[in-house]
Amino acid sequence: MASTVFGSYTAKLTNGPLEGRTVRTDFSEAGEPLARIEIPAGSAKRYLYMRGSGVEYNGEGQSAALPSAVDYRFIEAQLG
Repeated sequence: MASTVFGSYTAKLTNGPLEGRTVRTDFSEAGEPLARIEIPAGSAKRYLYMRGSGVEYNGEGQSAALPSAVDYRFIEAQLG
């Protein structure tokens, strides 16, 4: 059975140490924006961001049903 590829979207980091930055990330296998993302920050540190309520659509072509950008809010820094 072939898997469906949904592409990627922009994760907009709305607060915390990476506030104002964006990261490109892939949709889940189900075609949904990820509930959380972990962003590496050096060799032993990661920032955990959770999906917020802000969603943007670009409204172009077949991918119009999928968001082009989703807001994420800072939860914590993880060491190790």
